Amino acid sequence: MGAIVSKYIFITGGVVSSLGKGLTAASIGQLLRSRGLNIRMQKLDPYINVDPGTMNPFQHGEVFVTDDGAETDLDLGHYERFTMRKMSQESNYTTGRIYSDVIERERRGEFLGGTVQVVPHITNAIKAAFTSLEEPGVDVIMVELGGTVGDIEGLPYIEAFRQFSLERCRDDVMFIHLTLIPFLRASGEIKTKPTQHSVQKLREYGIQPDMLVCRTEVEVGREQCKKIALFCNVHTDEVIIEKDVDNSIYEVPLMLEKEGVANKICQFFKFNTAEPDLTEWKAMVETVINPEKTVEVAVVGKYTSLTDSYKSVYEALAHGGIANKADVKFRKVEAEDIENNGAAELLHGVSGVLIPGGFGRRGTEGKMAAIKWARENNIPFLGLCYGLQCAVIEYARNVCGEPEAISAEWFDEEGEGDLAKAFVALMDSQQKVTAKGGTMRLGAYACDLLEGSKARECYGRESVNERHRHRYEVNPEKVEILKKNGLCISGVNPDRNLVEIIELPDHPFFIATQAHPEFKSRPIKAHPLFKAFITASIKKSEE
Repeated sequence: MGAIVSKYIFITGGVVSSLGKGLTAASIGQLLRSRGLNIRMQKLDPYINVDPGTMNPFQHGEVFVTDDGAETDLDLGHYERFTMRKMSQESNYTTGRIYSDVIERERRGEFLGGTVQVVPHITNAIKAAFTSLEEPGVDVIMVELGGTVGDIEGLPYIEAFRQFSLERCRDDVMFIHLTLIPFLRASGEIKTKPTQHSVQKLREYGIQPDMLVCRTEVEVGREQCKKIALFCNVHTDEVIIEKDVDNSIYEVPLMLEKEGVANKICQFFKFNTAEPDLTEWKAMVETVINPEKTVEVAVVGKYTSLTDSYKSVYEALAHGGIANKADVKFRKVEAEDIENNGAAELLHGVSGVLIPGGFGRRGTEGKMAAIKWARENNIPFLGLCYGLQCAVIEYARNVCGEPEAISAEWFDEEGEGDLAKAFVALMDSQQKVTAKGGTMRLGAYACDLLEGSKARECYGRESVNERHRHRYEVNPEKVEILKKNGLCISGVNPDRNLVEIIELPDHPFFIATQAHPEFKSRPIKAHPLFKAFITASIKKSEE
């Protein structure tokens, strides 16, 4: 569209957390893009951590990594999967990052000795964060605020939104508030009062929502919408009911399209857009709802009790299923349970095994037992990041005759251990093995694929770029031992000559990558490795 000044949509949440603001924002973004609008998306997280990179997956879920190496909130994964647009360092800000930047500026004397305060210094920094996405040709900037209205840590962000709506033309700024309409099963009633109080709190802060998106598990009638509109000071047509979907999160955009959300946004901003082309998306959803086959794969990890810990992995597996017109069932297996009960018992009947990324030694023996079981029983296997490292050590121990093979990550707290036994180790800037001080590889790195390899067949290309998040590497000094005993190094980083992909040529499907390919998989364009893994798993299930 080439708007001279970008329009802004600020998305807030009320009543309870985990309502699905990220999914709703991503769905709206997808609908706007389908109308030809150029959008940018950003997540503002009120927690004080500078980024989620050091946060426990049980508390925060997965860390989503962008091409430029940002460790971000998992909602950015929804943004990318739904809008097919890459996020960046500027797509996620936290309170920790905002305050760190302001404090650094104060230390440099940029405020000329003035008193640094939340208003205006912090609020100005917040506004600078979301206006950094503004550039020629960007039609809409969507900004999602984490947490719930009323949380003390979210107040500076709400204040920044309020100020910004006064500084810009009011018609250039839209507020969408996501709330919950609870259903009381005992009385068979829905309750609108929580939504009323949530909007009341937002209005106390100086923000009047332009649209309400009401999450509910039951149908909400016209009369209830009128009541919500009356008490929340919005038009009835601006009360959008977002009922829980039956089959897949990928139904949400179609539901919101039926509710006319994108049309109302375009009317608000006076956009004259083309009719949306949702043909491909509808076909994908139809495949999800009516698959032709079913396959079960095991995900063996340390955080399987919380789905969000491996959110992108599960989504990428589902995408692989979509590409094969199949429904992928997940058997979530705790690695430590395999250590106690054995792989044969807990993995019996699955048609594929995936080992996701992770850090630390806990559960490693269980992961390696699962890999050994898959390798010896010709079960398709896909290893991601730490999954590759576990596969290398398992192979060294059980095939290469190196029973004491380890990773340097397992050394004691002082970093002391026998480097001679480390098949996975830290590397210094000269690509030499070192006892400490390795550099974290974050973001996209190149990988050259070996001609004739299964990896190259999967990708259909000579070289690729994949996202990374790890510090330890396959020890270059051990590569010849692995190759001599039949392990194929099918992917190598051309800049540092580091192992990127391994595979077993004589196995139906045994591939592991040092990267996190799950971050680049999309529902209408499955990642090649996940697509091939599910293809192999389906073939195994049909034997």
